[in-house]
Amino acid sequence: VPAAWQRPYLNIFKHFRVEEWKRSAKEGDVAALTDTRLKGTIYRIRGSNPASSYLQLPRAGTQSLGLTGRYLYLLFKPLPRKHFLVHLDVTTEDNQVVRISFSNLFKEFKSTATWLQFPFVCRAASEGTARRGATGAAPADVRWTCLVLDLPSVLGLYLNRRYSHLRGVKLCSNLLVKNLCTSDLLFEPGVTFPEARLRDLAGRGAAPMPRELAFPVPKGEKWHDLYDYIRFPSEGSKVPHNCIQKSFPSPVAGDQVLEEPGRPLTQPVTFSRAVCDRLSLVHHLTSPKAVSAPW
Repeated sequence: VPAAWQRPYLNIFKHFRVEEWKRSAKEGDVAALTDTRLKGTIYRIRGSNPASSYLQLPRAGTQSLGLTGRYLYLLFKPLPRKHFLVHLDVTTEDNQVVRISFSNLFKEFKSTATWLQFPFVCRAASEGTARRGATGAAPADVRWTCLVLDLPSVLGLYLNRRYSHLRGVKLCSNLLVKNLCTSDLLFEPGVTFPEARLRDLAGRGAAPMPRELAFPVPKGEKWHDLYDYIRFPSEGSKVPHNCIQKSFPSPVAGDQVLEEPGRPLTQPVTFSRAVCDRLSLVHHLTSPKAVSAPW
């Protein structure tokens, strides 16, 4: 359970004052920009080599963020026609550091006892130009994305380890990043607080996206028509997937149940069909096969 200062969520960029670069580090072409559409500051990380430019938290590799929230939210947009790379260092309950990496450079899933590498499939804003299951440079019209990583589930499904906390984050080029957040709550974008109360989202362990973390939606528009929401691993799944991507719309057969890996399901968290439609985000792909070494 997160400490009181981490509840109900922790705005990582705000808490660690990223703009001051005292508790964070930057290398290469990293710039803070004002985005008029998103109505706030974003960080642009770019470079010819994805590893040459980066934003890193905490500043020193020997330190730890110590963030224990179940979900990590990354609000980002890959730069068009470029490749990007993200590293997350997490610590298990037995004090093992595991690196979780994802990139549209990766062609296939790879795994060792201390490193998980997931291909990330960027989806074009136009459904007609989307490529199913294809990694590679981001399309020209790639969208801003809210990526939700269920860190205990990732460690449980792929390594059979129990999650302790998030140690560090390294955002490498080529990315635009709005924010990072951790929480035990599952935030659902595009839902107002009155709608949330009407649907009793709180009783299901979910909540509307906090305003300071949300993407703006112009009047008359719908969130899901403007942005992508990717949850990984997909809810209710016990079969690992081998890449991170937004799934294409598909019918959901009835309600689905969420369960935290390694813990008995004593109080089912049931989501309605409508909620599942918005949260069903990763194709049911073949199980990954472990390899002896990362690339």
